[in-house]
Amino acid sequence: MRPLNAVLKAYAGAKQRWPLFLSVHVSLRLLALALIAPLLGALINLAVSFSSQSALTDQDIALFVLSPVGFVLSVVVLSIVLVAEVTGFAVMATSLRYEQSTRWQTARVAVLAVVKKLYVLAVFIGLLLLRILLLAAPFAVAGLLVALWLLTEFDINYYLTYHPPAFKLAVVLIGLIALVLGLLLLQRLSAWALALHLVLFEDQSPRSSFAASAERMQGHHLKLQLELVVWMLLRTLLAIALAAIAGWIIAWMPVGPDTSMIGVLLVALVVMLVWVIGDAVLSALALGALALILDRHFGGEHPPLPDELRQQSGLRPGLLGFAGLAVVLAGFSIWLGQALFDAAKAEDDIEIIAHRGAAGSKPENTTASIEEALEQGTDWVEIDVQESSDGRIVVMHDADLMKLAKVNLQIHASTLDELQQVDIGSWYDPAYGDQRIPLLSDVLEQVKGRAKLLIEFKQYGYDVDLEGRTVQLVEAADMADEIAFMSLKYESVQKAKSLRPDWRAGILAATAVGNLAGLDGDFVAVRAEIASPGLISSVQGAGKDIYVWTVNDPLQMSKMISMGVDGLITDEPGLARDVLAVRAGLNTPERMVLWLVEELGLNLNPKEYRDVSP
Repeated sequence: MRPLNAVLKAYAGAKQRWPLFLSVHVSLRLLALALIAPLLGALINLAVSFSSQSALTDQDIALFVLSPVGFVLSVVVLSIVLVAEVTGFAVMATSLRYEQSTRWQTARVAVLAVVKKLYVLAVFIGLLLLRILLLAAPFAVAGLLVALWLLTEFDINYYLTYHPPAFKLAVVLIGLIALVLGLLLLQRLSAWALALHLVLFEDQSPRSSFAASAERMQGHHLKLQLELVVWMLLRTLLAIALAAIAGWIIAWMPVGPDTSMIGVLLVALVVMLVWVIGDAVLSALALGALALILDRHFGGEHPPLPDELRQQSGLRPGLLGFAGLAVVLAGFSIWLGQALFDAAKAEDDIEIIAHRGAAGSKPENTTASIEEALEQGTDWVEIDVQESSDGRIVVMHDADLMKLAKVNLQIHASTLDELQQVDIGSWYDPAYGDQRIPLLSDVLEQVKGRAKLLIEFKQYGYDVDLEGRTVQLVEAADMADEIAFMSLKYESVQKAKSLRPDWRAGILAATAVGNLAGLDGDFVAVRAEIASPGLISSVQGAGKDIYVWTVNDPLQMSKMISMGVDGLITDEPGLARDVLAVRAGLNTPERMVLWLVEELGLNLNPKEYRDVSP
């Protein structure tokens, strides 16, 4: 049978069983949400506790994962995540082997059969994950070596902005490494394709199942590999089609001054409902089709139903239990919906923080962008500071001047005179050719009495006394009550707090695991994409503020405000003021409409920004 025909036949078979596959898929997802999520959270907190911090952010996460304890706990956490996915597939595979007279009887038997082997299944998943990690490790190291070889001479933002030949070569080499890894994984996974079936239906031990599967698959590898590739391509095309339909509806959706917001709300709700249902159906059909493909390769006679699974009792209690769970989840949804409604109707109380000045209107981290931010009515101006070779505190984000001027000067290795000879404004517009790297002391004088200053410490491994020298300049300007410090490096925040415990300081995080609210500091600044009602509530419940970066789209600004964040870090402080003005004239349902429309992916700011990192 040709691969395409085999996969289409599998999808057709899944379509015939769609009520069973969909109910299994959705039920197990709900159970995973209700049961596995809290366990996962507890394990993550346990893992973080070994680091002597309440949370790990960014580079600290990678360092912890690479430690012996971190690696073991990471494998455990990933195994639990995979249990939820593989269990659903295992139930589908079992339903094909133990098919009964009714759909509900088949589901009951399949679930019970898998539950009885849940421990063995968890061990199998852990071993599978370890095998994949060990297989991928040399390729990951090779990719890292390529990056170190080609992408470390200059600041990474230069490579991401201009895509020089070294960057393109690195992309090609890393792409080839990823391709080879992908082909190797396809080969090994096709060899191990029957391992789960051997564990479930032939009582093979998890450890020996991989070798047994490889032996049974001899001579069939290529056929299955082609079928898996076709299956994945078809799954991807269907997902793209679903997204395209939703995108078309979103693009068509009228949003304007004369629009009925209630109508938009109804359309948005319908689109979200169709998207959620469509994604669930598509995922269930794809998993079911994969189960049918592997079942055909496993072959053999379907085994008789074990005696312990023949009992009919337990069907009704199972249904009642599922109904009870559904009621609990429905109640939770109502509670969550009410919480979101309360957030949307709350009075706006938020501070606008201009990212590197008004970096959307003027060249970043210059006196011009700072002045523009002040004129646009920002509450705070955010800047980055580093030390020059002669100990001066200068305002600059990158480690060198390659991105802004294509001049190979490292900040830490250059004097102030050398740095200020370089034009850092013409890249944005020749009209700003007079802009030079400012001193922190100059910026303090510029903003004093007009706005507050949020100072981010930028360490690239060369700072001498960045925090101490910055504190001295702030005190010399008599602006202790008008500044705050932050850094991606937690030790820097702790040092700033040790120097001046009463001054505001907070941690920056692009990614995080654990309890961010438990870290030292007065606020947390996170990437907007990881901000959630739970995180916001946790941070604010600890008496701290939460800021989000870098928010430049008006719909995302409105969403973040409705979620209750304390500050918006944005390249467009004037636009943020306009959003606040518009929201002041909206009622609660209209604010919720904007929130929902943003969730659907609509973006009202087509402007491109070269660098929105903190």
